[in-house]
Amino acid sequence: MNVLSVMIETISKWFWWDRLWLPYNLMWTDLEDKEGRVYAKASHLYITVPLAVAFLVVRYLFERLIATPCAALLGVREPTRPKVAHNSVLELHFISHSRNPRQADIDGLSKKCSLTPRQVERWFRRRRNRDRPGVLKKFREASWRLAFYFCASVGGLVALYDKEWFYDTRQMWVGYPKQSMLESQYWYYILEMGFYWSLLLSITFDVKRKDFKEQIIHHLATLILLSFSWCANYIRVGTLVMLVHDASDVLLESAKLFNYAKWEKTCNSLFVVFAIVFLVTRLIIFPFWIIHCTWVYPLDHYPPFFGYYFFNVMLVVLLLLHIFWAYLILRMVKKFLFGSLTKDERSDNEEDEGESSLTEDNDGHLKATNGSANHH
Repeated sequence: MNVLSVMIETISKWFWWDRLWLPYNLMWTDLEDKEGRVYAKASHLYITVPLAVAFLVVRYLFERLIATPCAALLGVREPTRPKVAHNSVLELHFISHSRNPRQADIDGLSKKCSLTPRQVERWFRRRRNRDRPGVLKKFREASWRLAFYFCASVGGLVALYDKEWFYDTRQMWVGYPKQSMLESQYWYYILEMGFYWSLLLSITFDVKRKDFKEQIIHHLATLILLSFSWCANYIRVGTLVMLVHDASDVLLESAKLFNYAKWEKTCNSLFVVFAIVFLVTRLIIFPFWIIHCTWVYPLDHYPPFFGYYFFNVMLVVLLLLHIFWAYLILRMVKKFLFGSLTKDERSDNEEDEGESSLTEDNDGHLKATNGSANHH
């Protein structure tokens, strides 16, 4: 037991070594509350985990008491799905082998079950449809995210609009790291981190998307970035990072809601605006304004240290994810403007979940159509 405690104490001392987190001439004792200044502490972040659980409870109530009536008001309804006939042979193959059998498997299964290959294909399509999340579930999730991102964006603007570093990023580093934490910064950080923890906790039962792995990386990178910036008192730049990220998410979730409601023109317009805002905030403002101010300006005040490099590397990780998503968005825009119909010509088209000019594929991704243009 003594060996374990010594090991934990040694790891803790190494982890919180001043040289990792702070410039060379500063120590943690310099960031103790005094002279009317209040500094961020790692212990403040403990509340984000129970706050994430609270977010899940609020989300549950929001989705049922607010999102569901809104869905009914907008005419969002679950499509009628044909029943799947019980077939133990096909069910076993579906569960243990493949949800999308190859043609050779279909031929073999048709002989075992005394069915035609087309009947086997139809059974598997209907079986896949049964497991897909319904439109109402997607609407609820998007409504919850929209509500949070909208409130976070408004709250972020209220907290930052009168701060000089919001307009002149050089001011972000004046007096660093001896910059007193503001109450608005505390709540902005804590609520954002609690929300991202709730997204990680709910990711297993939320609608699974094609960029599932990228979403996990994004949430983890965001939490690590926010946690580090909090402990190292990079709070000013952290608030700007959060504001830039929330802005386009409001438009994306709004477009999804109108997509589920089949308001095609509104959905298309919001998607175009979202694409423009995303590209401007994530690929212009984020790298050339925020990353530039964290990479260049700090060197006017102190020499580089581990925390300086670590923070900027995490920002670059987010930038790479932005580039990946920007590629998907631009590909969707291309299909939306210049695409051609790529439709399943089989006799049974049950996997289609309706035709709107901006729909979602089977994994929950938006796909654009322009008259007869789909994006898969």
